[in-house]
Amino acid sequence: MHSLQQLFIQIVEAGSFKQAAEQMHMEPSSLSRKIAALEKRLKVKLLHRSTRHTRPTDLGQRYYEGLRQLLDDEIALEEEITSGVEVLKGTLRVSAPVDFGAEFVVPVVHNMLKSAPELAVELLLSSHFANLIEQNIDVAVRIGDASKSNLFAKKIGEVPRVLVASHHYLRRYGTPETPDDLINHNFVLYSPIQARSDIVFADGHKFPHTKMRSNITVNSVSAIRTLVKDGLGIHLGPAWVFKEALDKGDVCKLLAKYTLKSFPIHAVYVARAYLPKKTEEFIKQLSKYIERGI
Repeated sequence: MHSLQQLFIQIVEAGSFKQAAEQMHMEPSSLSRKIAALEKRLKVKLLHRSTRHTRPTDLGQRYYEGLRQLLDDEIALEEEITSGVEVLKGTLRVSAPVDFGAEFVVPVVHNMLKSAPELAVELLLSSHFANLIEQNIDVAVRIGDASKSNLFAKKIGEVPRVLVASHHYLRRYGTPETPDDLINHNFVLYSPIQARSDIVFADGHKFPHTKMRSNITVNSVSAIRTLVKDGLGIHLGPAWVFKEALDKGDVCKLLAKYTLKSFPIHAVYVARAYLPKKTEEFIKQLSKYIERGI
């Protein structure tokens, strides 16, 4: 049974009656009637309603902030009382990039599930950024600089990057000795965004994307690995993707004297006074796993 206050919090955080109703397995019309009853009791309009989005009024925002603080305090108190048990329970919803998630997040989730029988995990692997509030996600793993938003981003590691090519490709087209030599080579790209991004080195120098030449873009790490090993071109990507291929000698690291800028890894979540134990434990375990594996 959900209290009217909990329903109100869910609507504000979901951004619409429809989203909140889906998350709470209710009919939108039933949810709307309950909030109308709450507004009638308080004699205050709490929400601005529209077809697609719902946002709180000024008084509704104050009411939400107060309720959110009370709820966070209640959860924190309960966890403090039961902290001696250290039980991870409930459902943890995690979002992460497809390839990185499969390589690093899945093993962490597996380990947590083995030691926490009362925990369930829903893992959403996607190449697109998930909306944490609308999709009711506890924590998202994101690669790259943190964007300015009302979300909290905790840095949990870095992804070293490498330029690689096969020996067959280098024998045919030559080995670049300096960044400027890259102008004479073909690139295998991961996305159109990469085609519009400069190659940035740790010292701040850049090889401009306008000088990059490419005849293929594919949003699959395994496909890129195959194409590079087959001699189609040079790829700039995460070092972990090519670790095995480099160890076996299937590909060669280029411009070893020029360190590339690493990409930061962030755990992103909605900023609240209280961070649930399941989320905190996931972030801690993922941070340790990344430190060992990258």
